[in-house]
Amino acid sequence: QPVGQEPSEQPVGHEPSQPVAANSVSAQCGESVVRVQVNQDLLGIGRLIQPERITLGGCAATEEDAEAHVITFESELHGCGSELTMTEDVLIYTFTLVYEPKPLANTSIVKTSAAMVDIECHYLRNHDVSSNALKPTWIPNISNMVAEELLYFSLRLMTADWQFERPSNHYYLGDIINMEASVMPYHHVPLRVFVDRCVATLAPDVHTVPRYSFIEDHGCLVDAKLTGSSSQFLSRSQDDKIQFQLESFRFQPQNDSQQLYITCHLKASAASSPIDAENKACSFTDGWKAAGGDDLVCGCCDSSCAVSKARDLDSDLGKCQSKPEFYYQFKM
Repeated sequence: QPVGQEPSEQPVGHEPSQPVAANSVSAQCGESVVRVQVNQDLLGIGRLIQPERITLGGCAATEEDAEAHVITFESELHGCGSELTMTEDVLIYTFTLVYEPKPLANTSIVKTSAAMVDIECHYLRNHDVSSNALKPTWIPNISNMVAEELLYFSLRLMTADWQFERPSNHYYLGDIINMEASVMPYHHVPLRVFVDRCVATLAPDVHTVPRYSFIEDHGCLVDAKLTGSSSQFLSRSQDDKIQFQLESFRFQPQNDSQQLYITCHLKASAASSPIDAENKACSFTDGWKAAGGDDLVCGCCDSSCAVSKARDLDSDLGKCQSKPEFYYQFKM
């Protein structure tokens, strides 16, 4: 739904596409990668679909077996437009497989229906990732690992009072978009979460044009400086959460079907670590101001914030082999 547009009503007699039965689709949910295989007779009607007409969250197939008529997609859990939801016990990564038939040559006639299949990978939040965490609909990946080094991030759209996750991702021009990033504690060691950078695009690929980078340089929220908006980081109430506001916008030219993809890079450091040029949350309100720590750390937002050699969490976190960062993408 485009920002600033009234929600469109379905025309009379229109029947929205229903998800197809998943017996022609299988998925293996691995430790960090999902592998999806699609039978080209997706709809079970004896008509093979064209591989280029089906995508996983906007991503093209990674393999094609012309003899077996099988199309394969492979993606990292945070890639291909996946959405992460969290319950008390489970992490759920949701992917959407979309098939759009192509009209016959020089006509507007199509011979098959559009189809959509939702794919969910479930992981227990007690760090035991096994086939038991997967829905039985999908082919389980036989693996069992103790992922004690993983950090769990989330980025949520929030209601105006910040009390609940916002149920809708539809906004109008001038609306304020409330977003909250958080990280789960690592072995009870306090963490501080940061939004390193965020970009808005019209497609899941962050490198497409047009694109708008509204948080950059390790936590500089530049939207207010560039557009005069009220976008800002809010003062922290706790280290493992950070809240920020973005004034809604859209790309030109106006497109009635415009939908924005927001992709953010989150990272964490030990709460005992100092706020610095690479770990900060800065907003522009009559000058650069930090959401926590000394405003001086925001001085580089007007130029370029230096990047030193990548490092893991501080030694007081113990062994942490995985990088303390996460890419999160959602549609609005």
